[in-house]
Amino acid sequence: MTYTPATTNTNVESMTIPAQKLPISHTPDVVVVGGGATGIAAAIAAARNGASTLLIEQRGYLGGMGTAALVPAFCPYTDGEKPVIRGIGLDLLEKMKLAAGDDFLNRYKEQLDWVPIDVETLKRVYDKEVLNSGATILFHTVADQVLLDGEQISGLVISNKSGRSVVQAKLYIDASGDADLAALAGVPFQVGGEHGELQPGTMCYVVTGADKERFEQFILETGQHPQLEALVTEAQLNGDLPEGRKRISGMSWITDSIVGFNFGHIFDIDGTKAEDLTRAAIEGRQLINTQMRFLRKYVPGFEHIFLVHSGDQIGIRETRRIQGDYTLVVEDFLSMRSFEDDIARNSYFIDIHLANAGATMTIKHLPKGKSHGVPYRCMLPQGKSNLIVAGRSVSSDRPVQGSLRVMPNCFAMGEAAGVAAAIASDRSVGFREVSIPELQRKLVEQGAYLGERPGHEEADQTVVAAGAIAFEEECN
Repeated sequence: MTYTPATTNTNVESMTIPAQKLPISHTPDVVVVGGGATGIAAAIAAARNGASTLLIEQRGYLGGMGTAALVPAFCPYTDGEKPVIRGIGLDLLEKMKLAAGDDFLNRYKEQLDWVPIDVETLKRVYDKEVLNSGATILFHTVADQVLLDGEQISGLVISNKSGRSVVQAKLYIDASGDADLAALAGVPFQVGGEHGELQPGTMCYVVTGADKERFEQFILETGQHPQLEALVTEAQLNGDLPEGRKRISGMSWITDSIVGFNFGHIFDIDGTKAEDLTRAAIEGRQLINTQMRFLRKYVPGFEHIFLVHSGDQIGIRETRRIQGDYTLVVEDFLSMRSFEDDIARNSYFIDIHLANAGATMTIKHLPKGKSHGVPYRCMLPQGKSNLIVAGRSVSSDRPVQGSLRVMPNCFAMGEAAGVAAAIASDRSVGFREVSIPELQRKLVEQGAYLGERPGHEEADQTVVAAGAIAFEEECN
């Protein structure tokens, strides 16, 4: 099956549409655009700290890549020794475990890294926790225009089944993952690598009918790696799988028979283009069919699996990165640098997926027990005073984006953005006038982790050297 994208009408370069008089539908203190991990934490934090808050999400549920794209597990919350992602993000993880039932809780009660996602349970947990915070949710809605007054955003035009209207707030949080608001507001940004290359997308999915006991016995008897590198390579050589990554990236057992997969890549996808997302959806479903045949044929315990759910959209790893007041760079990651304005800690490894089937994937780890700071300034977009950008599109270079982009980090950055918005709303100031000591104090009081001595840690040369060695590690 070949997908042919819709062609653009080249006969008319543009057209002027009539001016519209739109109603003002909402006037919260804070509006959050995007209901993924970042936006969920931002909305909860802003509302809990006293700001009237509206969370806008394009789908009919919250969760972003964890629910819409079926990413099968949460990335690590710990640095290998202790949780560095705490606060709202850690609380939501624990609430999902409790709500998923006794079997799931008993299986994963003590686990904080790579915990499988029970998608339908997580949707309900997110709904409940956001609403309990006092925030309002507006589903099936997109913000398609930013109204500007100098450096201020004066409103958003939103579209949904009720029509078009304007949302006017004091403060705006861009939690879209793609810096959509920032781009609409004219904030400068970068995309991908030096040549515009982007990490590939992955169409994740869930199967039932697996036999965990049989699979684990196979691994034990053969010494196979659980990511099935040898079987994937064999299938590629036999023409039963396409060339590309040499292992299954993620296989998460939700029960003894239900498994979530993060397996394979769709290349040359720009997640900010509808045409690319359309092609990715079609190609992704075809690739799942190929992978299902591989699993049934090659992997003991998967002979009788049945596909129950594929992602509503392709999983996207990178798009825009804003230009902010500070750009977090790879040297900051390597030296495990702390900043005076730290609002989170990050210990997840740099994880840049291959840009094409013949490329190399780069993995770069910090030493166990170590992390670096995430400064508040990297969320402040140049040229806008009442807009903050949190999540994977913050101001960083591409290698650091490959580390910051995962859901636990997005929870932490979103929480900081929400608390900052509540402070700014209460003080009637912009995001740059927020008191950093007050913001840090509130974050710590509400359970966030900013390191043992936030803003004052210095990595010794031995540790930096260890990080530099890890930086060179590559994995095909």
